[in-house]
Amino acid sequence: MKALVIVDVQNDFMPGGQLEVPQGNMIIPVINRLQNKFELVLATQDWHPQNHKSFASNHLNKDPFERIILNGLEQILWPDHCVQGTKGAEFHPDLETFKIASIFRKGMDPEYDSYSGFYDNGHKISTGLAGYLKEKGITETYFCGLAADICVYFTIKDSISEGFDATFIEDASRPLNNAGFIFIRKELTDLGVRIISSNEILKT
Repeated sequence: MKALVIVDVQNDFMPGGQLEVPQGNMIIPVINRLQNKFELVLATQDWHPQNHKSFASNHLNKDPFERIILNGLEQILWPDHCVQGTKGAEFHPDLETFKIASIFRKGMDPEYDSYSGFYDNGHKISTGLAGYLKEKGITETYFCGLAADICVYFTIKDSISEGFDATFIEDASRPLNNAGFIFIRKELTDLGVRIISSNEILKT
């Protein structure tokens, strides 16, 4: 069985949001068309407390995009984003959600960031996504969403580590940094990830 995992299609990652991904809104119609092609559709949601230590605002004299060591891990400091209960943390209103069977929230521990939909960055806390997929008999995972070079990338890597076949739907995702994504794309290919366009699914 196949599952579509929609990563972090939230207002704060859209144009005008707190941590906007260029053209992030352009993927929403593509994702909506894809959903009917899958037996199971899931979503992840960044869901940070206001005191999250990945926020530059929670560190004296630090600016967004500076790097620090946090609990032994390198941490990029971000603008406040996807704060629990805020409009910015909500899914974009144009995203169709009626087919989403379950939502896996991440980044809730203020001490650890959580790019992947499977684990926090320290691999200390599981979201339960891997167990859910295995319980449902899923063997093939397809990924889309935001941002391609951060949360989508780390979610795909963990999917492979958990033993799933992984496919990245490139036109249903956008990177925060286009230049850096060139190297990430090659790494994913080297890891055995299939990279396809949505048309390869929609035409079947």
